[in-house]
Amino acid sequence: MKVGIIGAGTMGSGIAQVFVEHGVDVILNDIKQEFIDGGMKKIDKQLTRKVTKGKITEDQKAEIMGRLTGIVEITEENMKDVELVVEAAIEDEKIKCGIFKNLDEKCPANTILASNTSSLPITKIATATKRPEKVIGMHFFNPAPVMKLVEVIAGLNTPVEAVDKVKAISEEIGKIPVQVEEAAGFVVNRLLITMINDAIGTYAAGE
Repeated sequence: MKVGIIGAGTMGSGIAQVFVEHGVDVILNDIKQEFIDGGMKKIDKQLTRKVTKGKITEDQKAEIMGRLTGIVEITEENMKDVELVVEAAIEDEKIKCGIFKNLDEKCPANTILASNTSSLPITKIATATKRPEKVIGMHFFNPAPVMKLVEVIAGLNTPVEAVDKVKAISEEIGKIPVQVEEAAGFVVNRLLITMINDAIGTYAAGE
């Protein structure tokens, strides 16, 4: 299996680490080589800590890093055998839609395109493609290598088969998938906002 990760920042590099540690080949993309290098350094640093703690060996670390390839340009050639792409760019609808339009043009027809968005509507993002039935939300939590939960969000056009496949992939990489409805904040952030509001109210009341 090969997976593409769009965005080499904190979330993107963390998600990439999860996949390569579970034996999956990963293509890590960002708009500048320096961003990709930074993401790879973060992964290398995390793996070095595991070596120091005796959780993995140097050889295992080298094998894991060997599954990771960085690219600046997305092309049909370097995406030809990618089964899943997880977009982890900044939380901007216009930018995400642009990314998905490009992915739709460059990725094979059977590739599932997932967004790590924490709140934007999957159905809206899917309209940027000609394959809305292959677009889904796959929301990891920070830090991705540690947090077990993954929210799996179907858009209005996402069939149950795509949802089941993403849930199965989540389990294969050691995560706990939770299928949620498409709504602002999905589940976890909606609950978190409610808790924060209650805490602020309690503090303001001097309780």
